[in-house]
Amino acid sequence: MIELNLQFFAPEGQGGEKTEPATQKKLDDARKEGQVAKSKEIANAFGILALFLILKFWVGNMGNQLMSVFSGVYDKIPDTVTFWQGYMPENDTRLVFRYMLLRAIIIMAPIMLIGMVVGFVCDVAQVQWKPTTKPLQPKFNKLNPISGFKRIFSVNSLVELLKSLLKIGLVLYVCYSFLKDKWSLLLILYDMPLMQAIGLAAETVTDLGIRIAIIYMIVAAADFAYQKIKFGRDMRMTKQEIKDEYKQSEGDPQIKGQIRARMREASQRRMMQDLPKADVVITNPTHYAVAVQNDSEVAEAPIVIAKGADYVAARIKEAAREHHIEIVENKPLARMLYANVDIGQAIPPELYQAVAEVLAFVYHVQGKI
Repeated sequence: MIELNLQFFAPEGQGGEKTEPATQKKLDDARKEGQVAKSKEIANAFGILALFLILKFWVGNMGNQLMSVFSGVYDKIPDTVTFWQGYMPENDTRLVFRYMLLRAIIIMAPIMLIGMVVGFVCDVAQVQWKPTTKPLQPKFNKLNPISGFKRIFSVNSLVELLKSLLKIGLVLYVCYSFLKDKWSLLLILYDMPLMQAIGLAAETVTDLGIRIAIIYMIVAAADFAYQKIKFGRDMRMTKQEIKDEYKQSEGDPQIKGQIRARMREASQRRMMQDLPKADVVITNPTHYAVAVQNDSEVAEAPIVIAKGADYVAARIKEAAREHHIEIVENKPLARMLYANVDIGQAIPPELYQAVAEVLAFVYHVQGKI
């Protein structure tokens, strides 16, 4: 019996099934690796359309230029080429063909240039401009026969096969429906003058090419939508992957919690060290405790140098007793100071009167006034 390992067929990745949408960080990382939602059919469709549109309006001029090149070459052969026993020397033949080839390239250069520009614009329109060399780097994991086997018999391979069959079928249908009424004209091409036959053939080819390009664009639009959906599905993440990514980018929540706890402890230690400077501790009396210092040399208004709730409030009151600091119970004022004034901040003007009354009471008890 052969043991069946279902994990072999499971989606790649840890943490369970990939059900969560990709985060922006993963999309950015995939973009750096050259993984984007792009359809090659878009560039092909627009390239074919641009090619046949150019040919439709440029083929006549291009044909005249090519004919002038051949005529000029043949006219100059008797003057520029030396014959030996009825044969053209090899060097002269090479020069003639090199000149003809160069002229043909110059004549057809606009077509090739426009095709390159159309392909470039189509790619940039799909994925924006962000070049990367990562896709050019060799990836040895692609040599894994198991991964190759999966790719051959994957859903994507089936879709590509269906797409190719669809394109072939549509092209054949367009060709048949367009040419079925033109067979009579094509059969008499041999009886037409040369230039008229070339013009008829060029017009037929360009009109057919434009129709094929339009059908191809419909297929390309459908393929682009499929590629977007497929890319979004492929980029999905597991909940564990999202947690791990958050830990990498934002830090481990447990470690951050420990850091915050240590910062609170350090702040409380500094607060307790400053507590002996307080003139009074205002309490709730059990839940809140706020220590206030009134020193004109430190600040123009009284400031809060310590505050706390519950356990911290109990420690503040205990330290106040040890340093013989007056503790005054004033529930509304304690709550207001605890909620609205941070440690080291001055008392807001709207609480001046209430704090002044407490300080006056303390100074009277201490015999300072």
